[in-house]
Amino acid sequence: MKSGKVSIGYKQVLKTLRNGKAKALVLSSNLPLVRKSELEYLAILAKIKTIDFNGTNSDLGTACGKLFRISCMAIQESGDSDILNIEN
Repeated sequence: MKSGKVSIGYKQVLKTLRNGKAKALVLSSNLPLVRKSELEYLAILAKIKTIDFNGTNSDLGTACGKLFRISCMAIQESGDSDILNIEN
C-alpha cells in the first residue's frame, strides 16, 4: 500500500478497469454478488488477475492499514509488494 498505487472502492475500481490501468483486482468475500460478477466480468475482458480475499471488507481494510472497510481494490502498480506473483 505504501509504495504501490491502488484504487479503492467500487466506483474507482470500475473507472480503473474501464481505463485499462489495473493489473490485478482484489475482492472481499462479502462483496454483493451483483457487483462481484460485474467486476469479475470486466477483469476477464481486461485479462487481469482476480484475487479473492478470504476475509470480510473490514478485514481487507485492516490488512491494507486503513481505518475503513474496503470491499474491492484495483492494483495499478505493485511497488515493493509481490502480490502480482501470488497464485490463486
